[in-house]
Amino acid sequence: MYQVLVPVDDDENRALNQARYVASLPDAESEVEATVLTVVPPSSLDTVDDVTFDEFGAAVGAADHLESNGIAVNRRVGDGGVAAEIARIADELDCDETVMGGRKRSGISPILLGSTVREVFVSTDRPVTITGTEMVIDDGPRELLLPVDRNVERARHQGAYVSSLPDAANEVSVTVMYVFPHQDYAGAPPHDFEEIGAAVAVAEMLEERGVSVERVAVGGEVTRKILATAEDREADGIVMGGRRRSGVQKAILGSIAEDVMLSADRPVTLTG
Repeated sequence: MYQVLVPVDDDENRALNQARYVASLPDAESEVEATVLTVVPPSSLDTVDDVTFDEFGAAVGAADHLESNGIAVNRRVGDGGVAAEIARIADELDCDETVMGGRKRSGISPILLGSTVREVFVSTDRPVTITGTEMVIDDGPRELLLPVDRNVERARHQGAYVSSLPDAANEVSVTVMYVFPHQDYAGAPPHDFEEIGAAVAVAEMLEERGVSVERVAVGGEVTRKILATAEDREADGIVMGGRRRSGVQKAILGSIAEDVMLSADRPVTLTG
């Protein structure tokens, strides 16, 4: 089974969109098992022994929506540091994906992303998807955009996530994309996909696993081109590989990956 962790806060709309995303995964009714998690933070006077799952309306709503779509659901309450508890339970359950709902609309970047979501991104090596409250999530076969940089290992992590999705060979198609930075001026060099080893490696990896792949190379401002391509192709999601290890949080996330997460109107998955 494809194991998904769905940590929710007290925002019912955000939690419901997280559940809708999970229900839209390929063959979700037969292939997906979800754990809906709410965490009692250290600042609360309660502990996990003092509360029940049914006291958290947003969590109940998400679990009920998943069950109404035929998806097996585990209901769980955790306590402690919220991000650390989410990462710990994802490891305990060996989750294939964690679905967060932390994108918020504001003029300040850290608030947009949400502090807990940011901490989860940098605390786990597992794929993390961010949804939000203002996006439309479609059912059916998935069209994913997979933008890569020149790092082969990172691109392979992106490809591994895609190929791990339920029935990926039949239900998922991918556009592997490389953006030549700022090369959209008259007389710019040709944009040759085959020059980019990471792009070729992940495209071949996915094709070997039976996933339909289109190869695209363009020039221009990287974030803008990624978002425009996702819009033009009506992509169901964007799979980024921007998590890096560093002592500086911005460097860990990667500026382009963060810009895409903050600007996209569709789910964005961060792999590593």
